[in-house]
Amino acid sequence: MRAAELFVRCLENEGVEYIFGIPGEENLDLMDALIDSPIRFITVRHEQGAAFMADVYGRLTGRPGVCLATLGPGATNLITGVADANMDRAPLVAIAGQGSTHRMHKESHQILDLVNLFEPISKYAVSVREPEIIPEIVRKAFKVAKAERPGCSFIEFPENIAAETVEDLAPLRIDDPRQPWPPEDKLEHAAALIAGAAYPLVLAGNGVIRAGAAEALRAFAEKLRIPVTMTFMAKGAIPRAHPMSLGTAGLSANDFIACGFGRADVVVCVGYDLVEYHPERWHRDPAQAVIHVGQLPAEVDAHYGLEVGVVGDLGTALRGLAHRIPPRQTNWAASLSEAIIQENREYAEDTAFPIKPQKILWDLRQALDADDILISDVGAHKMWVARMWQAQAPNTCIISNGFAAMGIGVPGAVAAKLVAPQRRVVTITGDAGFMMNSQEIETALRLGLAFVILIWNDGQYGLIKWHQDRRFGRDTAIAFNNPDFVAYAESFGARGFRVESAEQLRPVLEEALDCGTVAVVDCRVDYTQNMKLTERLSALVCPV
Repeated sequence: MRAAELFVRCLENEGVEYIFGIPGEENLDLMDALIDSPIRFITVRHEQGAAFMADVYGRLTGRPGVCLATLGPGATNLITGVADANMDRAPLVAIAGQGSTHRMHKESHQILDLVNLFEPISKYAVSVREPEIIPEIVRKAFKVAKAERPGCSFIEFPENIAAETVEDLAPLRIDDPRQPWPPEDKLEHAAALIAGAAYPLVLAGNGVIRAGAAEALRAFAEKLRIPVTMTFMAKGAIPRAHPMSLGTAGLSANDFIACGFGRADVVVCVGYDLVEYHPERWHRDPAQAVIHVGQLPAEVDAHYGLEVGVVGDLGTALRGLAHRIPPRQTNWAASLSEAIIQENREYAEDTAFPIKPQKILWDLRQALDADDILISDVGAHKMWVARMWQAQAPNTCIISNGFAAMGIGVPGAVAAKLVAPQRRVVTITGDAGFMMNSQEIETALRLGLAFVILIWNDGQYGLIKWHQDRRFGRDTAIAFNNPDFVAYAESFGARGFRVESAEQLRPVLEEALDCGTVAVVDCRVDYTQNMKLTERLSALVCPV
């Protein structure tokens, strides 16, 4: 068989369902081999969209999403989505065609050193220079992409290698490692610190969701009555409605959860990743003890000095700690939790237009079921989603907060709907982020998918204006014009809706969710609330 056919058999062996990408001249043999494969090739409209789809597929399934491009400009178009997956800890395998090895040593049309280009944004980057090594390369690429901390593997596949003939080769057996049992002495040390604490607090990161340890975390918090706050990418690790939940940490300004960190004498970091929320923002008191519970040893950071690190399977570690610590009678942060709940409800009946971010999120939460999926693009709306969206289950709110790349919303919704066709999917995006990958509406319609794109329309780069206003009291170079988003949606064959009052918001959302196709909802947002939130938090009086 051809080397390209062996490559496809190796992908099948890894359980690949979809490849997101665009065909090119240098991957003709690979595309031909896919015709006879059960793997479904999803033709997209831009390679960045393909990488984002693979990124979100990996986040939601825990299995590497796969994207494909041709050489040169096709491969470079993958870079933003690949970097996003790598820093968001999403398993992804990116494949790029390449020109013949006979011209890779010299200047030649569209030839770039792709391995060196992708190496800084990948865990593993390699070129297939002989067909006999394909089984090893593919197996290693998937193994490395899935291993903690997950990220990207990149494979360059030259066209002449893909066309070569191979004999007596087959995919390698899959044998992914299991996480080790946490050391007993570390469990005992951590348990003693937590038992002796007056105000213990858990900071949960996305590692909890990746490890499938959300239920163990909830049981730990319930039994010991220890409050839990989550990073942006850990939303839903414990239900927002749970009495031990303190919502989300990560806003740089003083916030309710900063009161919790200020009072805590022991912070238990579970599945926490410094790439999301730097410890200098919450660990300001050297007397405050930090316990690291993770699948890998803690990153070295001057602000993340540990009393003890517990490394191993997260669920096992949490159950082992809960078994060793006597239960508490009260939740010391109950008043803080109640203050956060009350703030979430504050604008439920607001009728002002343009619509306040708090109101938009409240109405959308009422329209969706607990297991429906929200994909947040990146911008000012991301900060509101992270702070106020009430996620009730793991992987029901996907936020890019490692690399935090704009444009992930629409392609992310495509991936989410493919992964969970029975669940409703909404992406919240700004008008800027929407236009970066709105071409993938066509991809979604061609696939027969149905989801809602909720555009927060303000005609500017709202998050940058927020930062400029906070720092300088004025803004510059942030305004732009938009198309008619309703007509734009309809030009693809999608449905377009425009919200023209706060009272219309909920009915429009319901209609869009039920319309059976891609629906674009244009909603004017009141971003004067950004600076009002900043002012309000600067005057916050801690309730604990």
